[in-house]
Amino acid sequence: MTAPRPPALDAAGSDPDLIALPAPPKRERTATVVLMALTTLAAAWMAFVLSGEARYALTPGQLMEVPDLATLTPGADLENRYVRATGLLGTTGAIRYGRAAEGDSFRLAPIAGNEKIWVEIRVPEGFEGPRFMPPTSFAGRLVPFRKAGLRHARLPESVHAQTNKAVPDDAWVLIDGSSPRASRWAVALVALFLGFAAWNLAGIVRVLARVRDGEAR
Repeated sequence: MTAPRPPALDAAGSDPDLIALPAPPKRERTATVVLMALTTLAAAWMAFVLSGEARYALTPGQLMEVPDLATLTPGADLENRYVRATGLLGTTGAIRYGRAAEGDSFRLAPIAGNEKIWVEIRVPEGFEGPRFMPPTSFAGRLVPFRKAGLRHARLPESVHAQTNKAVPDDAWVLIDGSSPRASRWAVALVALFLGFAAWNLAGIVRVLARVRDGEAR
């Protein structure tokens, strides 16, 4: 059996059969690169938004005792920490809301005597009603409102819309029941979004590299 003959090359060293092939569709290629770039940015943005909760999930799970919330002025040492504290919830500005795919409801209220500290509590399904007695002891994540994450980003606006009360720009929220262990889902999602962004970025590099190789030929 004879070995296959190599393709004949022209004087410039190019394969005439390859030159005769149609060029790849530029419009579809550009649309693919743009879509992958947008997907990369969206995934990176989601990872950034969830980064605060992911960092909280990696903090020690030991509770930190803090003073009465009515007199507390939190600083950087308490930011994104798992704390336990007591306080009386106020009624002015308090709102009630739910979340998609969750049967429990939630309440957000300021601490009586300290409008810069707000507390979110979860009310189990079936317990919401006029006889519900809010707790006075809380354990959860303490964080500035502006860094609380995607699920809490619009709560100050909801408070203003429902009660006409403004939440201070430097207000903090204590998310009762949110422990580092219960927030580990954020670490998994951040890793997923970062991996997805890296995969799309690598795809963009491969597509553009092929374009440059084709132009060089």
